[in-house]
Amino acid sequence: MTALALCAQDLGKKVSGSDLADIFPTDKILKKRAIKVKIGFDPKHLPRNCDLVIFTGAHQGQNNLEVKAAISQNILVLSHAQALALFAQDKPILAVAGVGGKTTTSAMLAVVLTSAGFHPAFSVGVGNIPGLNTPGQFHRSSHFFVAEADEYVTDPISNLTPRFHYLKPYLAIITNLEYDHPDVYPDLKAVFDSFTTFIKDVPKNGLVVVNFDNPRCRNWISTLTRPVVTYGFSPRADWQILSTHIADQKQFIKLKYKNMEWPDLILNVPGEFNALNAVATVAACHHLGVSQPKIYAGLRKFQGTRRRFELIGQVKKVSLYDDYAHHPIEIQALLKAAKAWLSHRRLIVIFQSHTYSRTKALLTQFSQSFTQADVVLINDIFASAREKDNLGITGKSFTQSIKAFHPQTFYCPDKTATLEYLKTNLVKGDVIFTVGAGDNWLWHKDILKIMKKR
Repeated sequence: MTALALCAQDLGKKVSGSDLADIFPTDKILKKRAIKVKIGFDPKHLPRNCDLVIFTGAHQGQNNLEVKAAISQNILVLSHAQALALFAQDKPILAVAGVGGKTTTSAMLAVVLTSAGFHPAFSVGVGNIPGLNTPGQFHRSSHFFVAEADEYVTDPISNLTPRFHYLKPYLAIITNLEYDHPDVYPDLKAVFDSFTTFIKDVPKNGLVVVNFDNPRCRNWISTLTRPVVTYGFSPRADWQILSTHIADQKQFIKLKYKNMEWPDLILNVPGEFNALNAVATVAACHHLGVSQPKIYAGLRKFQGTRRRFELIGQVKKVSLYDDYAHHPIEIQALLKAAKAWLSHRRLIVIFQSHTYSRTKALLTQFSQSFTQADVVLINDIFASAREKDNLGITGKSFTQSIKAFHPQTFYCPDKTATLEYLKTNLVKGDVIFTVGAGDNWLWHKDILKIMKKR
């Protein structure tokens, strides 16, 4: 929502909003741009002469008090998904979708196209994109609109249309297909069908860029009639990653396209998953006519995003990182990257699972996702406001499931228990990761204090 608010402000619109009294990764950019956020939801928050109200599926969606008041006053009301499509409708849309990687790949695309002089408009669901200093931007003269495309439903209460179905992409990148959002997708086939609908309007001169390494993607692309280019480590991929290696906190990638090797691509971010994200960006930009030197120069400028392998601080040879990974596939990729990037250091992971429905549906996969960590601290599950009960799973039982595969797993239900563990057990050289889509990233100041007192 913040990225879209910034796009509206770039168009000269006066923007305000409402939310809970929580701390969010987007607070800093909203304050910098003087966009006021009122606390709580009240019809009195609607400004006089309001022209448009945009809502998300959170906080009762269309049944939110402010949304209902706007409808009763005949103010135009749009869901976030509809509004995003409205902002993007007059430009070729470059949409990035998938379970894991869509935020980073969207940000990479925005950075490369900006660096190459295309002045793209973009909306990325992240607190900030370093180098661009904003997660959202709009120019009337923009050549493209880069959109992070979300497969979740528009409003779980009143509109079950997947959010990305409102977009009509010229080019679509599909990073991964996995079973996620069990509260709205009954099975993997439903996910496949939703993604097929998403890319059905890609034109003949457009492109669908797909991760060939992902087995679900391989199954899915055999059903497509749109123009497709694949990428991955597989020798069957159109854009093949031949090898990667890490040196001096940089990742070097050898790749090949149509039997021709390209020069080494250099990234400032770790992990095979980021190598894949980068090559997806290369494939997309190559199709758009961006030259290889300009693509590479843009990717060299990419420094990551908020809450994606983000270094929070280093004190007395102990490092603290943060990552939004909340699906088992994302966690496995993150920890593999962390072990390679931060080799020979003990890795402590503090994980807070998000939603009871996801935790229960993916329990087997979650339980086996932490093998690369040395120590795992499990917090209580961060429930969604839309969930009515815990479906028989708790933070404690979740911990026991993981402990069966990783003996060094400990139940630390809240911040107090987590800090107590760190006070007693932290040693020189440790690397701490706060992980998940909950709120344990808000504990960073207290963790840094413990690191200083070590």
